[in-house]
Amino acid sequence: MATRRVDAHFVCGGKYHDMDFARLEILRILGDHDNIRVTVDSDYSNTAALARAEFLITYTCELVPSDRERLALERFLDAGKRWFALHGTNSVLRYRKGAGWEAPRTAPRFMEMLGSQFIAHPPIQPYTVRVSKPEHPLVADISAFEANDELYLCEMRADIETLLETRWSGMTPGFVEDDWRDDAARPVLYLRRWGNGEVLYFTLGHARGHYDMQPLMDKYPDIERGSWPTPEFHTILRRGIRWAAREI
Repeated sequence: MATRRVDAHFVCGGKYHDMDFARLEILRILGDHDNIRVTVDSDYSNTAALARAEFLITYTCELVPSDRERLALERFLDAGKRWFALHGTNSVLRYRKGAGWEAPRTAPRFMEMLGSQFIAHPPIQPYTVRVSKPEHPLVADISAFEANDELYLCEMRADIETLLETRWSGMTPGFVEDDWRDDAARPVLYLRRWGNGEVLYFTLGHARGHYDMQPLMDKYPDIERGSWPTPEFHTILRRGIRWAAREI
């Protein structure tokens, strides 16, 4: 039973994803904790709410803080607080006509904080996610599972502790950096320490509706829900929130 109030700040916004779906699902889980009080914004501008919060949760894509906002995030972590970053939080995307999607390195300090920068992903198809640290409480008793999601191929920016991973080798059509034939382990869930604080990064959770690719296309043909129907995804999402609230 919860014995004290915990204040959280939730940032959900950006491009190319069904932010309404993700926002509702995450708030539903946060609402299961009667001691967690949440402020919600679509960007990083509410630095006062961030300063008051004990933990931060983000579900974003192509959303980069300003210098003032980034410094507030650094102060937040330096104060020993926790940040649960989901899916596209580490993405900066540009579409180059005739070449495809590229990931410009325009926010190096922000990506260093997060521990990685998204670069590309292969076409969505099922892949196996395996536990790297079965003794860790965030992934204890979870077996390997199939994720039908975007498989994030990232440029790592810091030392991390990998908790979930997958292996994949191949090409990523549609992305400028398209050659990933190195068969490396790809982190899916990891911890990154920053000062006295810590980031938990979870790459799964893609969601897209018909109208989330405007103005690039008027109507996206499919509704995509990625790992959201997968039981293991929800288990880790719930544990991540408990970790952020220091219940794990």
